[in-house]
Amino acid sequence: MSGITTNTSPSSQAWEAIEGGYDLQVHVAPDVIARRIDDLDLAKEFLARGLKGFVLKSHYFPTAERAQVVTKAVPGIRAFGAIALNHSIGGLNPVAVELAGRSGCKIVWMPTVDAANETAGRPDGTKKHLPFWAKIQLELAVTGINPAPMTVLDEDGQLNSAARTCLELIHKYDMILATGHLGRHEILALVKTAKEIGLKRVMVTHAEFPSQSLSAAEQVQLADLGAIIEHCFTTMHTGKASWEGVFDAIRQVGPERCLLSTDLGQTINPAVSEGFAMFAQTLLDAGFTTTEIRRMSVTNAEALIDSHV
Repeated sequence: MSGITTNTSPSSQAWEAIEGGYDLQVHVAPDVIARRIDDLDLAKEFLARGLKGFVLKSHYFPTAERAQVVTKAVPGIRAFGAIALNHSIGGLNPVAVELAGRSGCKIVWMPTVDAANETAGRPDGTKKHLPFWAKIQLELAVTGINPAPMTVLDEDGQLNSAARTCLELIHKYDMILATGHLGRHEILALVKTAKEIGLKRVMVTHAEFPSQSLSAAEQVQLADLGAIIEHCFTTMHTGKASWEGVFDAIRQVGPERCLLSTDLGQTINPAVSEGFAMFAQTLLDAGFTTTEIRRMSVTNAEALIDSHV
């Protein structure tokens, strides 16, 4: 999909560009999906590489309590918990969001694997470039215990009452709203409503991922509404989107409104910290400055994850 390949040997400049950075989307063990590393060893890896912390993402389980244990076990690293509003926790479930807020959860992802917009992992869906979680989704489909995929919109194209209640609770606990694997029309309605109710921290999840595939113009529109645009290393590294496309989008949106995450932890992909530096190196090679990369991987990430920054 792209003539650019990821640089597999990050330079010292690349490592310096992400020093003190936070990765706001990692998928590590323990999980129902095989992972290359667990959260404690990832914390030690980040500490050794001069990185400050990460958000533990699971498509199926809340991670706030687990993150607190990691933070205590590895001094110098800050691990943060999150929740994804999929069927495993009741979907657009205000009880789950309320308790996530009470437990110190930092990010609430709208539906990901169970979003109506996400066809990967469904028997009638796409079979190309399938993510690891698609196997679980297909297995659940066979059991017959898989509820219908979810949307956050009502019949009039407005945010439905369940989604709006979840947003109000995210606002109550000053958590980060992340758009998950929703489609472009859902994302726009979600971000507009978030602005209306005064949500301060909104993140558009992996804008280039195939089920989102947001154009640079759409990303600018969402950033103008107050959202920060997340770009994930794995999306381009695994050929799901082009590097040229993400370079153009970052330039149009502006590094001050973008965030770099890895979305790593899969067994066949690079180590998380290595992938983070590879991301920085690829951007350096494309002409982005160290200052711009630091803005997206350190400054913006810290401001988003820590409301006191």
